[in-house]
Amino acid sequence: ELHPGQTLAIVGESGSGKTSVARMIMGLSRPTSGNLVIDAPAPARGKRLTQIVYQNPGTSLNPKRTVKQTLALPLKSIGMDGPARESRMQELMGLVRLPQSYLGKYPHELSGGQKQRVAIARALALRPEIMLFDEITSALDPMLVGEVLDSVRELRAGGLTIVMATHEMSFAKEIADQVCFLHEGVVWESGTATELFERPRRVETQSFLQRVH
Repeated sequence: ELHPGQTLAIVGESGSGKTSVARMIMGLSRPTSGNLVIDAPAPARGKRLTQIVYQNPGTSLNPKRTVKQTLALPLKSIGMDGPARESRMQELMGLVRLPQSYLGKYPHELSGGQKQRVAIARALALRPEIMLFDEITSALDPMLVGEVLDSVRELRAGGLTIVMATHEMSFAKEIADQVCFLHEGVVWESGTATELFERPRRVETQSFLQRVH
């Protein structure tokens, strides 16, 4: 159970079902059993209930579009134009800590971390109620991981509701209000970050944490 403004970290081995859970929350897949309930009012015009950022920034951005063109697309889709659109794009660049001068750059001119932050900005464009991050650092050089995680920290501090599938255990322990451990497609154990990381109850959870720490 996740409340507005909280962060849920989904952890587990590769293939345990983390991406499947994200897809179910997005409405892209249906659960084979159990229930998934999003108790939230219908989003107002120009907003989205959920948005997702995937793990590979290299494939999520159109190489023929500048950063400005990438951010403009979702805003155009709701009829935002002129000064309002320009202002929103500048706001988005600030949210992910990228210089305004980068609006004119193409993906090949950006580092992996910068591409991922552009992808985050694009997902934020329509002010989603719930933001999903699916292993967003797994395809990055270790030197670039920190800058992307800093963006997530700031979004959490700003009150955004976040669901993140991650292998970054220390980061999950730092920012998550709730942690869910998946094992072979099943929610094996869940609880607060302190409960799951410091006092795991299940042998499988303990074994997983020993391997990844």
